[in-house]
Amino acid sequence: MGERENPGLAPRVWQVGALCRAVADALEARFNPVAVRGEISGFSRASSGHCYFSLKDAAGQLRCAMFRRAASLLEVLPREGDMVEVLGRLAVYEPRGDLQLIVESLSRAGQGALFEQFLRLKAKLESEGLFDPSRKRPLPALPRALGLVTSPGAAALHDVLTCLRRRAPHIPVVLAPASVQGSQAPGELVAALQSLYRLADEGRLDAILLVRGGGSLEDLWAFNDERLARTIAQSPVPLVCGVGHETDFTIADFCADVRAPTPTAAAELAAHSRRDWLDGLDAVQERLQAVVWRRVDAAGQRIDQAGARLGRPSTLLAQQRMRIGHGAQRLRYGLAARAQHESVRMDIVASSWAGAVRQRLDSARGELDRLQLRLQLMDPKLVLQRGYALLTDAQDHPITSVRQAHPGEAVRAVLADGEVALQVMSRRPNGP
Repeated sequence: MGERENPGLAPRVWQVGALCRAVADALEARFNPVAVRGEISGFSRASSGHCYFSLKDAAGQLRCAMFRRAASLLEVLPREGDMVEVLGRLAVYEPRGDLQLIVESLSRAGQGALFEQFLRLKAKLESEGLFDPSRKRPLPALPRALGLVTSPGAAALHDVLTCLRRRAPHIPVVLAPASVQGSQAPGELVAALQSLYRLADEGRLDAILLVRGGGSLEDLWAFNDERLARTIAQSPVPLVCGVGHETDFTIADFCADVRAPTPTAAAELAAHSRRDWLDGLDAVQERLQAVVWRRVDAAGQRIDQAGARLGRPSTLLAQQRMRIGHGAQRLRYGLAARAQHESVRMDIVASSWAGAVRQRLDSARGELDRLQLRLQLMDPKLVLQRGYALLTDAQDHPITSVRQAHPGEAVRAVLADGEVALQVMSRRPNGP
């Protein structure tokens, strides 16, 4: 009889779900907890807060899941290609039968000691108040000149200068070169900043940019130097730190007045676009022009009103002249009638009265001439032509006494050739 006929040698028939659970139990007993080192691939974070990625090396690949609770403890999210070390437990995702690693903690490979050092220095400086928000100063709206600290060969220099030329080409930039990576970088960065501080103390700089492109924790380690942090905190002008990418944080970021996610963003924060300022000036010009035209129209209306007021004294003068003419005519008629009436009974004394009548007539004529002269002298235009002015208040009432004018009140002065708007500053009556 063959092996197929021996029921003791037949394989056990598993249900799929049961086999998955059995494999999961075997993994749990054999491997967990497990620490794995590999390269991040396909990292994504779902709206739920869970993170999904793969760990790979030259020989294999392992699916990983990091649930929201564990992901919330990450200081910085990993990026594609990062070499990391994770601690977790192997499991089987039973609906698909996939092997996966449930990650409980994640750190960059070989950076555990550096990260602990970073956290210790951060806690120390924070306790001293170097990160206090009250120390942070706003950036100037219109900087006259900017200082820039970075490596002359870095892409960050090109990014910053390109951005500034586009947004604010009128702002000069003073470059203080320094290494941004390596053991010598912290000392060079400190020296570069101090050289710019001297220019700022002389009023030649209004803000400073400290920038570098992205990199690993080791690449950015120069910006976690304690001496550099304290130097940044001593800046006499607002300082913008734009180091790494958006997810990178350094001690320099916490000490600076403003933290920018990238070097280009640092340039954008330090210099507002010239186009925005020009658009604002255009809007102001339009408002000013509208105000000027309104005032010109108002002044034209006041001139018309002044012309109408100047016309009224002439009308009064003509009326006075007419009344005086009528009075003179009546006087002549009266004298002639009286002389005729008296001639009948004065024939005897005609010769003696003739001289008296002529004298009285001459006197009347002289009086008439004097009245006409006085009337001419009362012409307001003649008075105005001699340098005098007609003062009126806001209701066009003539001001004839210093007590009618009050300090701060607007008055009008009508001259021979126009009108002047005045304001009473003070008054000094003559006598008590």
